[in-house]
Amino acid sequence: MSREEELAANLAEVEERIAQACLAAGRERSEVMLLAVTKTWPASDVEILYRLGLRHFAENRDQEAGAKAAQLRHLEGVRWHMVGRLQRNKAKSVVEWADQVDSVDSVRLAEALAKAAHSRGRALDVLLQVSIDGDTSRGGCAVGDVPELAGAITRSGDLILRGAMTVAPLTMKPAQAFEALASVVSGLRDDHPTATAVSAGMSNDLEDAISHGSTCVRVGTALLGSRRLTSP
Repeated sequence: MSREEELAANLAEVEERIAQACLAAGRERSEVMLLAVTKTWPASDVEILYRLGLRHFAENRDQEAGAKAAQLRHLEGVRWHMVGRLQRNKAKSVVEWADQVDSVDSVRLAEALAKAAHSRGRALDVLLQVSIDGDTSRGGCAVGDVPELAGAITRSGDLILRGAMTVAPLTMKPAQAFEALASVVSGLRDDHPTATAVSAGMSNDLEDAISHGSTCVRVGTALLGSRRLTSP
């Protein structure tokens, strides 16, 4: 089986899972975006997935992502997402390739990204990353800090708050975490009408996420296979 055949088969399986989860939740398939997590995988895999119809791709390392995005700049309509933990000193570099940063978890990071976005002359879409269980050592802001961070993002003028993201902690059932995130985003929308995205669910728990309102599932392993240990 060629790599293209392998990825096509994987994509068909993932699409079927999403469709069935939407059906079970009484939702339209169009309500859920599939974000392909291509970190550590070569640009050739992104090209294959692009030919198969995907347009949203996620990376978690600035250096790898920047090189990959540059190599694939000929692909029209691609949107690159930064999903990994991000240091403030990488802000300027990240905005050179990322269309959206999904892991904004502090006011200081938001300020750095806003400054970098202002310098490039184009607003940056962002998601606020939430630590549902309050353990911010793994990334994400505490639920109680969400209003302050959302306000800082909105006031910057150079960032557009599109919603929130979380990773289900090992200490909680995924469904519980996703329900909590949906509640956070519901509260955000009152003061920040652009914050409609609920980014939750990955290869192992996307069904639970969709049943609790996820509008974006981040899928890597189920699409591309077991993660490589090192980048190509």
